[in-house]
Amino acid sequence: MKEQSNIPTSKVERAGKFVTTGLKVGTNYIKHYTRKLVDPSLSKETLHQDNAADIYETLSSLKGSALKVAQMLSMDKGMLPKAYTEKFAMSQYSAPPLSGPLVVNTFVKTLGKSPAQLYDKFEMRASNAASIGQVHKAWKDGKALAVKIQYPGVANSVKSDLRIVKPFAIRIVGMNEVDMDKYFEEIESKLLEETDYKLELTRSMALSRECAHIPHLLFPQYYPELSSDRIITMDWLEGQHLKEFLQGNPSQEARNNIGQALWDFYQFQVHQLKQVHADPHPGNFLMRPDGTVGIFDFGCVKEIPEDFYYNYFLLTDKEVLKDDKRRYEIYTNLEMIHPTDTPKEVEFFSGLFQHMIDLLTLPFTVDHFDFGNEAYFNEIYAYMDELYNMKEVRESKVARGSRHSLYINRTYFGLYSILSELKANIVTGASGFSPRKETK
Repeated sequence: MKEQSNIPTSKVERAGKFVTTGLKVGTNYIKHYTRKLVDPSLSKETLHQDNAADIYETLSSLKGSALKVAQMLSMDKGMLPKAYTEKFAMSQYSAPPLSGPLVVNTFVKTLGKSPAQLYDKFEMRASNAASIGQVHKAWKDGKALAVKIQYPGVANSVKSDLRIVKPFAIRIVGMNEVDMDKYFEEIESKLLEETDYKLELTRSMALSRECAHIPHLLFPQYYPELSSDRIITMDWLEGQHLKEFLQGNPSQEARNNIGQALWDFYQFQVHQLKQVHADPHPGNFLMRPDGTVGIFDFGCVKEIPEDFYYNYFLLTDKEVLKDDKRRYEIYTNLEMIHPTDTPKEVEFFSGLFQHMIDLLTLPFTVDHFDFGNEAYFNEIYAYMDELYNMKEVRESKVARGSRHSLYINRTYFGLYSILSELKANIVTGASGFSPRKETK
């Protein structure tokens, strides 16, 4: 893969890249509608492919929060046209890496020494490159190490990047600006945390220690003395990312063991720790044929407020939701229904949410669940597509859903997606939540 010798870091340079891309996207639309005059049956697939390629090229060259938004969108099946999802998914672990001189410069600036002075051996070519940083393999005292290096300028460009990328997100997703303002504040706060490698190091060590008892999970050891505000050094974990793992035709037992481990990992964090590894894309997991899975990258951790937690998981209690008054109270607390809604809007959105909740919480309401059930996921995607195209939903004047739901929903959608790919059949019944407890 071609390396990058520089990354635009100034606001003017980065904004200029977006302007150029905007012009390309506009030209793609003109080309599409010109072709459509000749062939009225022409679909938008080619348009989506051209736009996805142009936008991804820009985002991958800028790195940072702009590329991270693409990564987040790629995980939300049903939200984007397939061409965008497939292209943006590349940001999970195969974005263009930085060149050697930029890597060395980061070490000298933050640790005062070059990689050659710190490690016995250091591979200058990156093993993986994603949105916020890239990973290199190194060795010291006979141990293989993974060294994560943050891209230059990432931390300083979060606010300006999100301001620039918002119009693209609005156009691609179809979400109105009211929704974007509300959720982009949450995204901004998490992205700022993700660029704080000292915070990530502390969280990585703490959460790995807390979750070490869960069967079939592997966590690396971290090395603070070889880490800085832009570098994290940890053990090198062997394994394969999801796509490569599945190509090896693993046994159903291995799939089930990995699926169970991931389910237990997330349930323990959510219900016991009230904070969760909120970046469950395939690039953050390394899977093995023996049914074990390595977990790393605790850069994005969502702390769950108590009030939100109890209301959110009351949605898994069918008995509670049978009570119209109680259901209305929960929906209001979660900002799914607003005090300004008319009775007609309350009835309409309550019906939509009830069906969506029935679908998404099904694994929580049974003892075992087969995530290889394609009919289940087809029903979810079909319903999400139906919601996306509803005029009442698209033209809603208020954002529906607490800002806290953004990363919690994203976490469960990401987990469901991985379990679906694994076709894992696992024990799901013991959620760890006691829904009878009074709402705060």
